[in-house]
Amino acid sequence: MRKLSRQTKRDLVAYSFIAPNFIGFCVFTLIPIIFAFALAFMKWDGSNPIQWAGISNFTRLWKDTFFIAAFKNTIIYCIGTVPLTMIASLALAIVLNQKVIGRGIFRTLSFFPYVASLVAITAVWKMLFHPSKGPVNNILLNVFNVPQDQLPQWFTGGLVLFSMILFSVWKYMGYYMVIYLAGLQGISSELYEAASLDGANTWQKFRYVTWPQLSSTTFFVVVMLTINCFKVYDIAIMLAGGGSGELTTSATVLVYYIYQKAFIDWDLGYSSSVAMVLFLMVLFVTIIQFRGQAKREKA
Repeated sequence: MRKLSRQTKRDLVAYSFIAPNFIGFCVFTLIPIIFAFALAFMKWDGSNPIQWAGISNFTRLWKDTFFIAAFKNTIIYCIGTVPLTMIASLALAIVLNQKVIGRGIFRTLSFFPYVASLVAITAVWKMLFHPSKGPVNNILLNVFNVPQDQLPQWFTGGLVLFSMILFSVWKYMGYYMVIYLAGLQGISSELYEAASLDGANTWQKFRYVTWPQLSSTTFFVVVMLTINCFKVYDIAIMLAGGGSGELTTSATVLVYYIYQKAFIDWDLGYSSSVAMVLFLMVLFVTIIQFRGQAKREKA
């Protein structure tokens, strides 16, 4: 038998180290993704034989009022959450990058909602905004003299998405604050000294020094925020109930609708087509962001 070369042996050793992870990726991620793509063109309830459906699942989407509502809610949630979270996290990072008393404590407090249990902080948030017992509505009632019958119902009707956006900004701004802090600490102090010598004020330093230096950090933050907003599920479930009764059209997002069609209605082919739409949305937005970043770097 011909002996293996030294390079081949090294390659086999290297492959043996990555093989367990690669096999796990193929079994639990790659194969299900490929099957989901194929299932989008099928009709299957999980028990009966799979039937070919062609593009009927996709044509059915635009006649489905629940899908359209979930689609719109996801877009609105993303448009509201991404810029607000970015602005809040950047403002926090700029303030807590200064030499202020108790800076470490405030950084910890800002980051705590991100690492805390979602169940716990959701319960606190729902108590704060409780229609009759919460302090927010009590302030509106007793301080701003809002009539009892006009107090906002934060978790029903049109205010559900607004409450979800506020909650998301509060929960995640601490995490992106840490990312912005890392970016701010990477900016050379000589740039600020040169700007001061040129007579730049605080706003001009931010506009011409801080913001351009944070372009790559901001790009990362926007991409990650956008992807996380499109796949939001747990917040909709814990805060707004997901999708039952009135909440079906007011708070349902695409990921919850995928779960509902797949594991409640057992319409697996249709749920896969909804998942493909979500995938294409994320892919489209991400490509636009990457191209925009590439043009800004060339300019």
